[in-house]
Amino acid sequence: MAFGTKNQLVGLDIGSRILKAAEIVETKKGLRLKKFGTIEIPSGLIEDGTINDSEKVAEYIRQLFKDNKIMEHNVAVSIGGFSVIVKKIYVQKMDEIKLQETIQFEAEQYIPFDISDVNLDFQILGENENNPNQMSVFLVAAKKEMINEYINLVQMAGLNPCIIDVEAFALQNIFEFNYDETNENIALIDIGASKTSLNILKGFSSLFMRDVSLGCGQINQKIVSLAGCTIDEAEKIKLGNKDDKISNEDLKEIISSVVSDWCAEIKRALDFFYSTYPDDAITKIILSGGGANIIDFRQLLSMETSAEVELIDPFSQLELADSLDSLYLKKIAPQAAISVGLALRRIDDK
Repeated sequence: MAFGTKNQLVGLDIGSRILKAAEIVETKKGLRLKKFGTIEIPSGLIEDGTINDSEKVAEYIRQLFKDNKIMEHNVAVSIGGFSVIVKKIYVQKMDEIKLQETIQFEAEQYIPFDISDVNLDFQILGENENNPNQMSVFLVAAKKEMINEYINLVQMAGLNPCIIDVEAFALQNIFEFNYDETNENIALIDIGASKTSLNILKGFSSLFMRDVSLGCGQINQKIVSLAGCTIDEAEKIKLGNKDDKISNEDLKEIISSVVSDWCAEIKRALDFFYSTYPDDAITKIILSGGGANIIDFRQLLSMETSAEVELIDPFSQLELADSLDSLYLKKIAPQAAISVGLALRRIDDK
């Protein structure tokens, strides 16, 4: 690929509390993180992936690009949650063109939505190891309404949406970029504000994906209930800003209670995985998202799952522009993973 910005994209991660933007450029030495920035948005503008106020969110996106002097307008964004279905299916061997013609019929068996309400995509993974006459395929279905919401939002912000990715795939993209391929089973877990995504890989192939409705917002809700404060005030208390409305002991108890629930839910998902793949032990869990920074959670998850738990560092293989604050990037790294995974995409990607 020629050097320059011809196929370059900005990775824009539209979270319910923080918007993240990453710009990666190619140089003669490799890939450089040219720009990275975040901006907090008030609670309620985006809930469970639904955009409640497109104009205000678009305004924050414009501010994010302005503050960080990002001039590139071509962007990749991601979607997730229960409006997106990702399934590994098995079909008779055929070429990609033939599958394109028949994918809608195949999808109707697996998608719990009206097939006319979704956009479909697929990726052929290879031969079914248990049946040489079949091939395994990743089927992705996303509600058209949600996709249109995000396209309209990005365009409202004055940007050009080139790729709509799935959050779990963006995380897998950054994992593949930073880590050497291995035969180990590794779980990528992203703890966001309102949802958690789980993607179990063997080598660089995904075996199992699941989204669950849990996240850092649960901590905020419990703080609100106990302290009688607003959600935005609860966010500040959660991040360690001292407040007389709640004691340190009560805050620790809330966090302990919530992360115990997270671990129980993740354990249930892993048990379901083990029921399908009983011989495939998960040896390592790599965490991303805001919840990854909670030390008590990492320690409990490691104990509950008997797996090594570590934080993802999406910047480890990137050269950093001189203008970027390396200490800030280290602190924000787990929350930056999706945006950096998106920024690695190029306009001509499938």
